Amino acid sequence: MTYEQLLQEIAINDQQYVVMTAENRALVRNLPKVLGDRFIDTGITEQTMMGAAAGLALRGRKPIVHALAAFLTMRAFEFTRTSIGIPHFPVKMSSFIPGFLSDGNGPTHQAVEDIAIMRGIPGMEVFAPADEDDLVKMLPAIWETENPSYVRINTTANQYKHSIFELGKAEIISEGKDATILTYGFMFENSYQAMLSLREAGFDVGLVNVRSLHPFDVEMLKALVGKTQLIVAIEDHFLTGGLFSIVAEQLVTNHWSVPVKAIALDARWFRPGRLLDVIEFEGFDVANLVTRISTLIQENQ
Repeated sequence: MTYEQLLQEIAINDQQYVVMTAENRALVRNLPKVLGDRFIDTGITEQTMMGAAAGLALRGRKPIVHALAAFLTMRAFEFTRTSIGIPHFPVKMSSFIPGFLSDGNGPTHQAVEDIAIMRGIPGMEVFAPADEDDLVKMLPAIWETENPSYVRINTTANQYKHSIFELGKAEIISEGKDATILTYGFMFENSYQAMLSLREAGFDVGLVNVRSLHPFDVEMLKALVGKTQLIVAIEDHFLTGGLFSIVAEQLVTNHWSVPVKAIALDARWFRPGRLLDVIEFEGFDVANLVTRISTLIQENQ
């Protein structure tokens, strides 16, 4: 099932859902003719869209809004914080081309600080599916809640079949004594392949798909303490405010001790280009991840 098919099925069966877009129909091209007046395109007006979504939520609707991740999080931030976050309305945000998926775009169109921005709004849920299989397994539970939610939409096709999603819980792929990789979203597949390569090379490496960034699976992290010698956080996001920051916050708050290293964008935007070229240039391809993680493991021993 695709994202659009899932959304169509849910919206047809429940009249409270309204699909909205700020002239970004890539994910929902076939829905206008199906939903009629429950499909609203506000044009290139993300702020207007979020304000209208708040009004619809106030009247008992559950809007699912679509826009480019950079503009959904930054251009419309005040409207999201004030009109949706403060009253805690169940507006569901579907962000298109977050992180490296915005490959050919320059810094103005890159959302590599979106996790930090959205988790800064009290009560805002933040999710990052690994691929389309993960996405369609996660979304029904996300859309069902009465909380505002931000989802890094990811419709890439991978071979891995994910487990049933539980709100606020990570997906434990495997355990590892030498190191455990924590990752989310688009970086899952390369992290998974890197884990397999590292295991073939003799390293005992585990992997966790951190589907839910806020709420964060604290029990998962607690279980890693004492079982793994190193945590490696991999993310197509700034070093500040994302998964690495979340893990560090929890370790300090709970007085837990385990070394944590990050493979992230350290205070810089990525160089635009074709997706595979971007990933390789920035050092997030499988070969580079294997080299970087094996070095981190050896330095930690």
